[in-house]
Amino acid sequence: MMENASDVTLLTLSGLDFTSEYKITLFLLTLLWYLIILLGNISVIVAIVVDKNLHEPMYIFLGNLCINALYGTLGFYPKFLLDLLSSHVISYAGCMLQGFVIHSSICCDFSILALMAYDRYVAICQPLVYNSFMTKQRVTIFVFFSWLIPIYCMFMNTATLLGSSLCGSHVKKIYCVNWMIFTLTCSPPTANIGVTYFNLLFYFAHFVFIIWSYVYLIKTCLGSTENWGKFMQTCLPHLISLATFTISVLLDLLYMRYGSPNLSQDLSNFMSMEFLLIPPAVNPFVYGFKLTKIRNTFVNFVYIKRKKRVSTHGFFSDKSVLSETAT
Repeated sequence: MMENASDVTLLTLSGLDFTSEYKITLFLLTLLWYLIILLGNISVIVAIVVDKNLHEPMYIFLGNLCINALYGTLGFYPKFLLDLLSSHVISYAGCMLQGFVIHSSICCDFSILALMAYDRYVAICQPLVYNSFMTKQRVTIFVFFSWLIPIYCMFMNTATLLGSSLCGSHVKKIYCVNWMIFTLTCSPPTANIGVTYFNLLFYFAHFVFIIWSYVYLIKTCLGSTENWGKFMQTCLPHLISLATFTISVLLDLLYMRYGSPNLSQDLSNFMSMEFLLIPPAVNPFVYGFKLTKIRNTFVNFVYIKRKKRVSTHGFFSDKSVLSETAT
């Protein structure tokens, strides 16, 4: 039964229907996972900022990918953890904000992954012009637009829903997305449909460009052992990141629009949050272990800390020996 539009001020996230014992367990596991995401991404960002050897386009793009992971997960995890401890309701404005953050983060990911693919294409296929083309100014412009365009696209999508009267208050997910708000509107706005399909086509074009870039790179690198080594060293992490992210997003998108209502709630929740679980946690470790410069930065940091600790311990040992000799 439709609710009076004027009465809908709070929305209920109906995907959070768990028992109290299950909520406590899920809260602890989610908090641990979120801390892993924070630690991994912040570590990579700090390493790139501190180490001047990492002030290169590829690592700058990677740093922005990690920043975007923090931005996107910030739109989900704090609210989700709070919902596990209290009532799972959200204001209309809060729901719109959460949807905007999560959607814009997804779009930013595709923009940055497209930049990474283009960077590798220039570096491997046109190495002689790489340094003259990928200048600091140009990289800054690329990064700026990789954030501006997704945020603008999702702002337009969200703006077309603002002020719409709602005839329902139950969001059938564990977080808010614009599509769910659209299904609750009494009179679905036509402008939102147009903007949504434009955004889908625009970022599908990003995906096609990324795939084309890597197919071209593979064809180019197969004829050269040196280039193939570069590809495996620097492009393989990008491909792993692209695959995990794209599959996760597609699963959520396809299920949200065409999924069966008979699917279990637990499986539905997992598919909904998979792109917020796996890519943000896996990417820092994939890049950290695979990219030599980042791995060396962490190794050197641990070595220096250990050396200082040994040096300090040795200093105090020497003082004790001198004290014993004096007596």
